[in-house]
Amino acid sequence: MQKASLTKTYKRVYTYKFLLPAGIIYFVLFLLPTIMSFFFSMTRWDLVDWDYIGFDNYKTFFSESSLNIGFRNTLIYAVVTCGLKVVFGLLLGVALTSGLRIKGYLRSVVFFPTLLSTIAVGIAFSSMMHPTQGLINKSLSLAGIVGPDWLGDTSIALLSVAFVDVWKGVGMATVIFIAGIMSIPEDYYEALQIDGGNAWDRFRHITNPLVAPAMNSVIILAFIGGLRSFDLVWAMTKGGPGFSTDLIASIIYKQYQGGFYGLSTAGNVILFIGVSLLAFPLLKLLSKREVDL
Repeated sequence: MQKASLTKTYKRVYTYKFLLPAGIIYFVLFLLPTIMSFFFSMTRWDLVDWDYIGFDNYKTFFSESSLNIGFRNTLIYAVVTCGLKVVFGLLLGVALTSGLRIKGYLRSVVFFPTLLSTIAVGIAFSSMMHPTQGLINKSLSLAGIVGPDWLGDTSIALLSVAFVDVWKGVGMATVIFIAGIMSIPEDYYEALQIDGGNAWDRFRHITNPLVAPAMNSVIILAFIGGLRSFDLVWAMTKGGPGFSTDLIASIIYKQYQGGFYGLSTAGNVILFIGVSLLAFPLLKLLSKREVDL
């Protein structure tokens, strides 16, 4: 009887009708455009008319000569930017949660590039990386070093853009790591200090394992951001020289510029599916690793 009376006490205060406004917004702004994208990817359309053509857009998209290069560049770009953001973000997070006197100022300096416009950053670094007139190569020449053509050499152009992406995005990764490190109980560090542990022991045995949730968040956000990246690459190189910095997103944009709207829509669907196929298994793997810890 007592158990029955307890179950009657817990009644639902709010009905599911409270979810209706959010559900409508989610449907209109996300689900409906996604469904329409799948449909229009199988049409030849413009702003006033459309013709259903089945999977021809997908066949044409996969027959693009630059697609293999775009897939390879996108994967390299995502892995490089994600890896460097994790490494530098963790190191900066550790440094900026230490006993530095000016750590508050340094935190604002590290986070500042995140607030800047991506297009503005791309234009600024394009000027700085000019082979003859750029600030970077002029500075190197003062030390007797001949700087490369950062954005004109096909062998390093993609990495040059990736390093700019890391410079701009590492601030957000650092903030996430700082939050993760500051959530670690101080008792653990005090116990290690009593046992005679040094700074390396603090990082190896406490900070690195217990900051795993923050690290997983940085990995997922940075990896997905790298796969979807477009604006910085387009502002700095427009996919050149040749196809050396073309990403999937820039290939899609070029198709849209050419008036092939159905083809570019199919490319967006392929990008959406590709990101999902890579991101969800990675998220599952990282979650499993976090549970094991």
